[in-house]
Parts: sequence; C-alpha cells; structure tokens
Amino acid sequence: MTSLTLTQAKALARALRQTMAAQGQTISHAAALEHIAHQNGARDWNTLHARLTQALEMPFAPGDRVEGAYLGIAFTGTLRAIARKGDGFRVQIRFDALIDTVRFDSFSNLRRQVQSVIDRTGRSPALTSNGVPQLVIRRAP
Repeated sequence: MTSLTLTQAKALARALRQTMAAQGQTISHAAALEHIAHQNGARDWNTLHARLTQALEMPFAPGDRVEGAYLGIAFTGTLRAIARKGDGFRVQIRFDALIDTVRFDSFSNLRRQVQSVIDRTGRSPALTSNGVPQLVIRRAP
C-alpha cells in the first residue's frame, strides 16, 4: 500500500495538468486523477480514493475522555464529535471546566468547548505564535 495521502494525490493531479499545459497539451482533471491512480497501482481514481480514505483510521471516537492542552492551557474533557477532514480530523471537545484562553489580567475569554483540526497523533497543524500546536489531545487514563 502506498504512503500517499489523498491531499497529495490531488496535488499531484493538479501538478500533472499544469506540467502538461506548459507543454501545450490539455488534460482534464478527471484524466489527471486517473493517471495518478494508475501510477500508484490502482485500477482507477475511485479505487485509489477509497484506499486512501480507508487508510485514514479514526484515532479517537465520540465519547472518549481526553486530556491535553488548548492554546497552552491544560484541560480534561469529552470528545463530542470527530470527522475526517482532508488528511486529518475535525474534532469538537467539551471541557470539564471553563478555561480562560487569554493571559491578561484585565481581560478574559472563557471557553467550555472548542472545535479544531488534528492529525493522527492528536496535534493540530495550526500553531500558536510561539510555534506550539494550538490543540494537543490524548486519551485520558
């Protein structure tokens, strides 16, 4: 099985179309997807798409107890929802207690719930200004 992701496969198809266009040859997006599928050992695009989608197993399930950090603030909570989103997962977490996401004495932003995107390891690709993932979660013991 290929280590290619769905996003990478689609990007390869776009790049193939651009390369062919630069050489004066026009190819449809569907034909480019079929070509990428064949290059990766699949019968057609639908087969490759299904293979890549199934390869993305859910790392968590709704109802899981989780802990971690949101914007650098420790929390415990419950995973309310999870859905595939590109090469990652959109999650919704309800915190056990309100957390204040602002670090100023004169202002507060209390959150009870957050929605974000994570990768298979439970880390968000989005980073804070100091380079730390905005959200990191793991199963609570």
